[in-house]
Amino acid sequence: MPLDSTNFPLVWMSYDEGPDHDHDEDFEAFEANLKRGAPFVLLTDSAPTEDHEHSQEEKKRTSLWMKKHKAELRTLVLAMIVIEPSAAKRLAFKPFGVAFAKFWGYPMRLASSREEAMEIAGKLLSERGRSAIA
Repeated sequence: MPLDSTNFPLVWMSYDEGPDHDHDEDFEAFEANLKRGAPFVLLTDSAPTEDHEHSQEEKKRTSLWMKKHKAELRTLVLAMIVIEPSAAKRLAFKPFGVAFAKFWGYPMRLASSREEAMEIAGKLLSERGRSAIA
């Protein structure tokens, strides 16, 4: 899950990984975003496919990392926005979104295009900004 934080608070995530991909770098990049202390949105246009399997070791490492950062994840990550042009695939993702939110502590939103994803992200960030001021 390589991250591109160039346009923070919009953080792009990719599920397109090479065979020798270093997940430690991904976690370090995620932690660097959390350490900024500012809310952000994750976006992806390469959602995981059904054949995107993790080894038991990777699942355990992810779970431990997530538990360690649970409070920050719930507070700072406003959502994961998955861009999926196919209405059928977006519909199929909805049940997964419930489990995703329970595990990660932030919701999954679905968008049909990059433009829609940017609108959702902008709305989430402006709502958080207003609630921080109030």
